[in-house]
Amino acid sequence: MTESNTRHGYAESLQVFYRQGITRDISWRLAKLRELKKAILSRVESINKALWEDLRKSEGEAYLTEIGVVIGEIDYHVKHLRRWAKGKRVPTPLPFLPSRSRIMYEPYGVVLIIAPWNYPFQLIMAPLIGAISAGNCAVLKPSPFAPATTKVLGEIVAAVFDPGHVAMFEGDGEMVNRLLEERFDYIFFTGGPRFGRQVMEAASRHLTPVTLELGGKSPCIMDRDANLEIAARRVAWGKFLNAGQTCVAPDYVLIPAEREAAFVAAVKRAIQLFYGENPVESPNYTRIIHQEGTKRLMKLMHSSGQVVVGGEVDVEDKYIAPTVLTGVEPDSPIMREEIFGPVLPILNYKELDEAIDFVNKREKPLALYYFGPSASAEKVLKHTTSGGACINDTIIHVGNFHLPFGGVGTSGMGKYHGKASFELFSNLKSVVISPTFIDNHFRYAPYKHLKLIKKFM
Repeated sequence: MTESNTRHGYAESLQVFYRQGITRDISWRLAKLRELKKAILSRVESINKALWEDLRKSEGEAYLTEIGVVIGEIDYHVKHLRRWAKGKRVPTPLPFLPSRSRIMYEPYGVVLIIAPWNYPFQLIMAPLIGAISAGNCAVLKPSPFAPATTKVLGEIVAAVFDPGHVAMFEGDGEMVNRLLEERFDYIFFTGGPRFGRQVMEAASRHLTPVTLELGGKSPCIMDRDANLEIAARRVAWGKFLNAGQTCVAPDYVLIPAEREAAFVAAVKRAIQLFYGENPVESPNYTRIIHQEGTKRLMKLMHSSGQVVVGGEVDVEDKYIAPTVLTGVEPDSPIMREEIFGPVLPILNYKELDEAIDFVNKREKPLALYYFGPSASAEKVLKHTTSGGACINDTIIHVGNFHLPFGGVGTSGMGKYHGKASFELFSNLKSVVISPTFIDNHFRYAPYKHLKLIKKFM
């Protein structure tokens, strides 16, 4: 056997379990999903404490963006899994009748899930639910930057799953590299584009299919006719949620110059409404994951535009106030990379076509947001490309189980959530079943009925 066809170490131990065929049973999968939900609900207090310790995430935000999302995803899969797993019949071309054709959904086998630190509970559990629902075994690699949440995750995994079914490995980048040296049947990675390229390169050595959930600079276009008060609240909510450490957070705002001052004032009011006069004292305002990240954001903030809202920094507390910048140049440092923090640059445009052109000259974003009338919204949607979009809102498309979520171009590849998760972790096997009581001679040489075949194919 060649090296690319061998398995060893972590992957092989789960392959032994997978080859027993246990995971292919739909009732067994459903039982595991229900057990997972029960284990999570019995540890809500522990999860909340862990998220507070890792990110100073409030109980309300933890439920809205982590625990509640995961419970909803489990419920959705439990409700629909039997129907999804049945597969579906498809038509068969006339020359191949009386054969029957259908699509079967089968698991890939053993999948590797590499999760980030910004939503350390949701972003490992959501893909795991899809992997289990589709009948796979899974190796989980949580982020080392969220150790308290990782500890609770380990307790949940140990309580619900056989170690041959789901295994979790802690550690830093060295552990990730060791896992990537092995041959998995599928790799699911959430993180930044730089490491995403390394994951894809490692996967290519074994021709392993991958899903990359990355990120990028998600633009927010504010039209002249936008309701600025509502727009400011929804942009501020989406931007400062989790202190901006969200892959689909509005990265920057494009707005006509004459509306900029009113928008800034409205954002300032929204910040006060959410977090009070002094956000550092608010129990609802998250912290940056580590001091290095705080310093990076501070450097970006001080090298681009002018601070008109916020700007306060406490590196030791890993705190950066909700901040708005104006006078930002398109080529400034903060516009060259994903911000991933609570700093909102504002740039000006004259006509909507200029804003569309600005977006299209940059990498394709994970999300795009537009505030304004529906007619112009359709124009923006038709003339831009993004992984997802919201009109007159931000972020909420991610929470709809009926919508597939994922990127395009450098913002990622592959879609998940809801049914899309089941399909993502399933091999769509094309099956044709042909009877033997009759043999259709149309397909055999010397093709006497070619004219008839041309007519019906």
